[in-house]
Amino acid sequence: MVLEKTVVDRAQEFLVRDEKHIAAANSRYFELVAEKAAGSYLWDVNGVRYLDFAMGIAVNNVGHCHPKVVEAARQQIGKLIHCSAVTHHTLNIELAEKLAAITPGRLDCVFFNNSGGEAVDAALKLARFATGRPNIVAFNGSFHGRTLLATALTTSKVHYREGYEPLPSGIFHVDHPYCYRCPVKQNPDSCDLECFDLFDRLFKHVVKPNSVAAIILEPLLGEGGVVAPAVGYSKGTGYLKRLRQLCDEHGIMLVFDEVQTGFGRTARWFACDHWAVEPDIMIMAKGIASGFPMAGVIARKEIMDRWTAGRHGSTYGGNPVACAAALASIAVIEQDRLLSNAEKMGSIILEKLNQLRPRYSFIGDVRGLGLMIGVEMIDAEGKPDGKRLNHFVTECMKRGLLLLDCGECDHVVRLTPALNVSESEVGEALAIMEQSLEAVS
Repeated sequence: MVLEKTVVDRAQEFLVRDEKHIAAANSRYFELVAEKAAGSYLWDVNGVRYLDFAMGIAVNNVGHCHPKVVEAARQQIGKLIHCSAVTHHTLNIELAEKLAAITPGRLDCVFFNNSGGEAVDAALKLARFATGRPNIVAFNGSFHGRTLLATALTTSKVHYREGYEPLPSGIFHVDHPYCYRCPVKQNPDSCDLECFDLFDRLFKHVVKPNSVAAIILEPLLGEGGVVAPAVGYSKGTGYLKRLRQLCDEHGIMLVFDEVQTGFGRTARWFACDHWAVEPDIMIMAKGIASGFPMAGVIARKEIMDRWTAGRHGSTYGGNPVACAAALASIAVIEQDRLLSNAEKMGSIILEKLNQLRPRYSFIGDVRGLGLMIGVEMIDAEGKPDGKRLNHFVTECMKRGLLLLDCGECDHVVRLTPALNVSESEVGEALAIMEQSLEAVS
């Protein structure tokens, strides 16, 4: 939003200081300086209010500074802030029990970390150690984090990898089952999941399946463009179920990276619940604790028990204050029925965007689950149009709405509002988006 000429731009003062002392590698989407936030709104240091449909990249699932989360953290700070691996503590145990109750199937044993990338590394260390196998299979278009191992897995954009070679070895990739841009040129309305045959080629020509410790997948691609896996119509068995069968056949650990998709983001506790597929190992972070550093790896205890004492560790993992925030966040999702609200609000957004789609030839696809929604923009030849998308995001920001881009060419706009977003806030966002679509037409 444009400042009145009489208003002192405090943001510029901070940005000059930022440039001097903050590493440029840690880039930001917007040249805004936040000062406070509440619910679905964020205010910058100039007092300008923004409707936030980014939510810290799908972290603040119960909105900014939810009073119950704030109070739980405040109370815990006065009791116990940190004890690391020196002792056990009560909230660590209570949170692990709660996670065992809401995660799929038989997953019941947790290792706590601080961030998604760290948890990805931990999950694959567990898979390698538990199976005694060296190799990992990931998917093109995926994003798994910024540590070196996670970077080796990540292929959503080449610049995440550029300049860090040689990356850790033993990582192989297959194409993601991306129906709008099918890697094997099939019609998604009649396909037989021919994209799954890419595993046959991989195992025949590149790596033996009996040397693979794990296959890791985001059940709904985040940075890669908000892409759900193919379903397949002729055979009636979805991609994830086929993947589960493949892993069972070869003794491979199936690992789901639910860092961005977890804790109600897709209107289920976890995205894999949509397909009723249980992984061997699941990775959690982002929405777990409303912005407090918290992540985790959960697996069946029989798998975790193969990872013997001292084989991995974390100084801050399972921090008491973060645990208190996580328990409070989960309680809010349950008590306020936010999974139901996410489904309802997501349906309203998808319906409106699909109504707008025929009016704008540059909208190639609208897709998503719950409140994780993507709009893909294309040029006249059907190729990704990152330039127009960037213009669109900027126009939305000028009108007071924060959205993020994603996709290999930054050509998909991503909507990840709070799970307790109201219908009036959704209407406000959609009105701004419609105005911005007109502006970039």
